[in-house]
Parts: sequence; structure tokens; C-alpha cells
Amino acid sequence: MTAQVAPLRRAERALAIPPARLLAAVLAAVATLGSAFALAAVSAYLVTRAWTMPPVLDLTVAVVMVRALGVSRGVFRWLERMLTHDVALRGVVSLRTSLFTALASRTDDALTRLRRGELLARLGDDAQELGDHVIKAIVPALVAAVMLVVVLGTFAPLSLPATAAMAASLLLAAVAAPYFAHRAAALTEQAVLTTRGDVTSHSLEILDDATSLRVDGRLETALARLAAAQSAHDAAIDRAARPAALAAAAVPASMVLAVTGSLLAAGAAWTAGDLSAGQIGILLLLPLSSFEAATALPAAATQHARSRAAAERLDALIGEGDEGDGSAPVPAERPATASLTARDLTAGWSPDAPCVRGLDLDLAPGSRLAVVGPSGSGKSTLLATLAGLLAPLGGEVSTDAASLREAVTMFAEDGHVFATTLRENLRVVRGDLTDEEALAALAAVGLDDWLAALPHGLDTMLGPDGTTVSGGERRRLLLARAVVRRGPVLLLDEPTEHLDTARGDALLAALLTPGDECLVPASSTVVVVTHRPEAVPADTPVLRIGEPR
Repeated sequence: MTAQVAPLRRAERALAIPPARLLAAVLAAVATLGSAFALAAVSAYLVTRAWTMPPVLDLTVAVVMVRALGVSRGVFRWLERMLTHDVALRGVVSLRTSLFTALASRTDDALTRLRRGELLARLGDDAQELGDHVIKAIVPALVAAVMLVVVLGTFAPLSLPATAAMAASLLLAAVAAPYFAHRAAALTEQAVLTTRGDVTSHSLEILDDATSLRVDGRLETALARLAAAQSAHDAAIDRAARPAALAAAAVPASMVLAVTGSLLAAGAAWTAGDLSAGQIGILLLLPLSSFEAATALPAAATQHARSRAAAERLDALIGEGDEGDGSAPVPAERPATASLTARDLTAGWSPDAPCVRGLDLDLAPGSRLAVVGPSGSGKSTLLATLAGLLAPLGGEVSTDAASLREAVTMFAEDGHVFATTLRENLRVVRGDLTDEEALAALAAVGLDDWLAALPHGLDTMLGPDGTTVSGGERRRLLLARAVVRRGPVLLLDEPTEHLDTARGDALLAALLTPGDECLVPASSTVVVVTHRPEAVPADTPVLRIGEPR
């Protein structure tokens, strides 16, 4: 059990929630439910007291309280929503900062081997899931604990038997219902991760190979396996439905128990003449308003199960079970120049299918190298290996700088364009970038006319993953990032793709011509993957991948 909970505890620490802000959110939520509870109590008193027809002035205070509590509930609800979401959003920011810090500290190639969509989903959806953990799990659980004391403290002066029945009912609602809800959520999560994957796998097998399966006489067997997998998935969902039904029934059953106990206690008190009509009314009607906090606990338990699963996924993502402290790592000092060396290098995603074998490279500072070859020959894989993003299958890659990753800047063809301003899309590689440097970099890659046409210049918001820019503009924007980074070793993967021939060839010549500083310093080592070998400057060394050397 400890091993399962530990990732969630680490994630909660990474949220770095200030206790004072969390306390304010909880107090606002308690005030909201407290207003509703007090409104129900005063209303019950007012109804039953009015039945005895007292002087109207005797009811004035109760009438005013009903109005005040009705208004205050709305005010406290607004305040609670603002404070709770403020705490959650601040926590998500802190968590993502810690995640990026931990990811930046990883030296293996686990992140490179992750599918891009999966990485974005974990950093986005799973982090947001933990933000919901604050709103839907932590705050409701604390509020329910406080309201339990408030409810029992209200009933105790009226009737001890009614208090005992209320205590038993609230404990049933606060323990049984969340337990069954958590169990249902855990079973559903397990079904999603296991049996649904089997159904998907068998379905795709049949859809992709239906003809060959029929010809080989294996189609009926494949359909039977699919039916068995679907049956197993349905059974898993049914297993989750049972505790979910118990969770849904636990709170209403608790309310029936509480009302029954209060009714019996009120009857005995009325017969004995121990309580007034107003107090009897409170005893009879208040149980119906005593479970508002408890009704949120099954959803809190469900969120807890989802948050724990998200925390475990993030824990596996960052490795070593260390989410960091949120502070940025201190990078090694970036050298002005660096060499890049490969010895007997074998590169590829799998040892069974290497793309490059036995490669030796000696790139001194200021060197230029073009890499060409047919599609799928391993050019991008080679660049990722030279950048230290993919571990070599054999041999080694080294530099005379202190750190390979600090010395090398890689321009990836699938680099992400963030849904933020143009300025911030450049500053992602250099936090101290000035507007003058940003404008110069955009002009260097030929985006000055595009920039002039933007409605807000550098402050123009770009769509998610560059949806508001064309393919060529996106390429040049990513190239501008590499330009502003100004690393000693620059690896560029098809930087001229999606550009017209003349503009692309001009950029390629500027990148590969020694001494040309319009894009990169002359002292930088530049390696460019290109599909246009005819545009490579005549004196530039060319490495051919997938062809006899």
C-alpha cells in the first residue's frame, strides 16, 4: 500500500500548496455549507414556531436570519470557488515547473522513446488531474471533517439519541460510500489499462488482416478471441458497477437512518415535553440538510483513485521517483565552441534494426557537414543520437565540452510550437532573449515580412502546435529558435522543408557556408540533414546515409 500511495504524496508535495491559501479555501467552503446548514435549521425553527402562532415580532429575528443566510451562502460559494481554483491553478504551475525541472535533469533516452502525444498528455492531462485533486478531493475531504463536527455539535444539545443516530449515519456516509466509490474507480482504471487494450488489439488485428485470416482459415478463431476479450472487458466493467451502485446507495441509506433516529428521538422528546415546537422542528427537518458535505465524498474518493493513477504515471515519467524541488537546475556553462566526435557509432531505435553502423566523425569547431539519404534511412535517428537524446546502440558520441546536451542544440522537424505569444515561443530556448535579438533572428530566417503583417507583432498569440502558421512559417520559426540559442554545435533536421526552392536553397547555403554568420556564428559546428543534395555548397563535406560509402 505504501508503494502505491507514495507517488501521490510526492505529487502533493510538488503542488507546493501554501497552507494559508488552502486553509482560506477550506474555511470558505465550510462557510458555504455552514450557511446552508444554518439556513435549514433556522427555516425549520421558523416553520414549526410559526405553527404555534406566537406574536409576529417573536419571528422577526428568524426571518432576517433566513434572508441573511440565503445571501451569504451565494457570497461564500463564490469566494470558495475563487480561492479553491486559485490554490489548484497555483499548484499545477508548481507541479509542472517541478516536472520540467526533473525531465531536464534526465540523462537517458526514455523521453525520446516516448510517443510525442503521450508525453504531452502526461504533462498536460495528468498534471491537470492533480489540480482537480485539490478541488475535488483534498478540499471536500477537509470540509466534510469540519462539517461532521458542526452537525454533531448542533444535535448534541437537542437530543443525545438523535446525535448518536446522526453520528452513525454520517460515519456510514463518510466511510462506506467513499470506499465503494474508490473501489469502483480503481476497477474501472484497471479495466481501461488491461482488458480494453486486449479488445483494441484483437479488433485491429481482424480489421488489418481480415482477408489473410479468412484465407488461412483463422478468422473464426480470431473472432472468438475478440469475443472472449470483449466478454472479459464487460465483466471487468460489471465488477466496477457493483461497488459503484453500493456507493450511490450508501448516502441515501445513511439519510434514512438519520431521519429515522431523529424522528424517534423527537417523538420521545415531544411526549416528555423536553423540547419546544421550534426545537422539535429542527430535530425533524435538519437531518435532511446534514449530508451535503458527505455527498461529495464518493466523488472525492473517485478523484483520489484517478489522481493516484496520474501520479504513478508522472512518477514513471520523471524516473527515480524524484519530482524535484521546483527550482531550475544549474546548467553547465555553455562553451563558445565545441567539437563533436563519434567513434564506431551504431545508431537506431532497436538493436535488431540499426540505421547507422560503424560511423566515425571528427567535427572540429566551425565545421560544416551535410547529411543526405533516402527517406527512412536513419538521418533523423543519427541526429538524435549525436544530440544525446537517443542512446547509441554501439560506440560513443563525445565532445570536448563539459556536457554533450549543453553543447548541442538540435532543430527537430517535429519541434513544438506553443499556444502562446511569438516572443515566448522564441524565449523558450533562452529566457534572457531581448526583443532586439528576437527581431534579428526572425529577420535572419526570412520572417520579417510575416512579422510585420501580424496584428500584435511579437505579442501575437500563436495557436496550439502552430495551427495559425503555415508549414514554411513554422519551419522558419523553429529555425529562429536554433538561431537565438547560438549553441556551439547545431544539428538541423530538414530546416528548409516546406519552403520554396529559392528561399530554402539560400537558407541551406547560409547554414553550410563556412564563415557565413548571417544565421549562426562562424565558430559553430553545423550538421544539416537535407533532401536536396544538389543545393549543398560545393566544398561542404557530405555524409550519405543508407547508401554505400
